[in-house]
Amino acid sequence: MNPTDLDIEEEQPPRRIVIGEGRIGTVFSKAAGCALVTRHRGWYVLDEPAGDPIAVCVRNDDLGAVLAAVPKHRWPDLVFVQNGMIDPWLEDHGLEGNTRGLLFFAVGKRGGPVEPGGISRFTGAHANAMALWLESLGLRAEVIGRRSFSAVMLEKLIWNTAFGLLCESYDVDVTGVLDEHAAELATLSRELAAVGRAALNIDLDDAALLANLRAYATSIPRTRAGVKEWPWRGGWFDESARVHQIEVPTFDQLVASIPQLSR
Repeated sequence: MNPTDLDIEEEQPPRRIVIGEGRIGTVFSKAAGCALVTRHRGWYVLDEPAGDPIAVCVRNDDLGAVLAAVPKHRWPDLVFVQNGMIDPWLEDHGLEGNTRGLLFFAVGKRGGPVEPGGISRFTGAHANAMALWLESLGLRAEVIGRRSFSAVMLEKLIWNTAFGLLCESYDVDVTGVLDEHAAELATLSRELAAVGRAALNIDLDDAALLANLRAYATSIPRTRAGVKEWPWRGGWFDESARVHQIEVPTFDQLVASIPQLSR
């Protein structure tokens, strides 16, 4: 092998692997040279040597099954991009140091168009590779530190919970929430931020938080949020409010209005 061959080899991008062929996994899989692992095929690619990122794009409830199927030597390469509070699950499995991602784009259905909604964030060993992966798909991304990531994670968790409850309760999309239920959104965001401060020791400025929640909703105006994966999202706020004895009357009223969330 001559020096030119070596230079070419060193410039090659990392091998990209995505687990999950849902809405988000399908987006990631469109990158050049990406190997897609689905429920029934492609798992053999995980036998390759460690070192390249593996984007885990499955529902939170499926994380356990995925982890059990991934060879142990590839666990450090797993990149988690799930919404919701997955920190306790990661800690329970010794994965708290893994690369994490917060995705700020929306996809209405599998294979549908991507609706950019801001800058996605990554933190951890594979953060640079993940940011480049998204940028290769025409989506903005950046690398941030773990502490900053935790603050953005809480903010997005509040967004998913607040807009999920309001969209579900009033049968509107996020634009409907902004136009018709602005005061309730502001009150709800303050309640959830108070719970987050107590539970995670992360402070969010109420005015800046509300502005960011509104800005993200404005960027994806046709999105209809919901209360899916409730134990990982609003359920965490429910439990944490009880533990820290924080009153959340607006949250409680909205939860009570949605039959499938009856306690």
